[in-house]
Order: sequence, then C-alpha cells, then structure tokens
Amino acid sequence: QVQLVESGGGLVQAGGSLRLSCAASGRTFRSYVMGWFRQAPGMEREFVAAISGSGGSTYYADSVKGRFTISRDNAKNTVSLQMNSLKPEDTAVYYCAATRVVADSPRLYDYWGQGTQVTVSS
Repeated sequence: QVQLVESGGGLVQAGGSLRLSCAASGRTFRSYVMGWFRQAPGMEREFVAAISGSGGSTYYADSVKGRFTISRDNAKNTVSLQMNSLKPEDTAVYYCAATRVVADSPRLYDYWGQGTQVTVSS
C-alpha cells in the first residue's frame, strides 16, 4: 500500500514557475514508477511525466517537454515536478501516481494522491 500526498500548487502568471512535490509512504518507494497526471475541467486525465524507480529514466508528454522536469529522491520518498514557462493551458488539477510498470495510461497506475490545483493566468 502506498499513500501519496501532493503539495505546491497555486496561482501563477503565464511564463512563471511552480514546483510540485509528492510525498509517499511505505518502504518500497523505489520499486515504483512515479507519474504526474493532470485533469482540467471537463477533460480526461492526461499523462504529464513519469520517472523510473531508480530515477535514471524519465518520460514526458510532448506538451510539456522542455518546460517540465520530473525528479525523485528515494531517500526521502518524494517525487517532484518542476514546471517552468507555464501557460494558461497548463491549468488543471495535478495528481501524483504510482505504478509497477512504465506507463502513460492512468488505468495502469495503482495509487493516487488527492491532487493539487495549478492555475496559470494570462
């Protein structure tokens, strides 16, 4: 069982930056691929980024590549998402999730946080 708690959301102007963090419980954190997803009102939940258990491999949606960076600290059981050059279309609730396999489908993730709101004003 893994419990996930996100933090770091907020309101930012276009072009600004935010850093999201996700704290995980449990002693098997490094065995999980960690992902970030987002969901805007009326839209399906979409993949943003993922990172392998060791942190050696990262994966990004095309829409955030070059602007967002995912990282993890296995000693602290945390995963982060640094978001730069934010755009109004990045506005959504952002979720941290855990899975045993590398995946960009939310259906393949087993554990989810409660989400944190990110709002980018134009």
